[in-house]
Amino acid sequence: MEIVIGIIAGILTSISMVPQLIKVIKEKDVANLSPIMITILLGGVSMWVVYGVLLKEWPIILSNAFSVLVNATLLTYYFFYRERT
Repeated sequence: MEIVIGIIAGILTSISMVPQLIKVIKEKDVANLSPIMITILLGGVSMWVVYGVLLKEWPIILSNAFSVLVNATLLTYYFFYRERT
């Protein structure tokens, strides 16, 4: 049961910023984004990836690596679109 709960938690956490990323891509507007929050979150999920590697736990590695990708992409869009808004 713990594994199922862990997998569900990993999936939900991993996809939590996807709607925000989609909104930014569609609207090309980052005025309401906090780059500090995204940077802190990026640091946190990056550390989870390291932790997963140390434990050799693929669910931790994969779910958080996906979060790193989504948040790094969102931060990239922030710096790309901030001059336009």
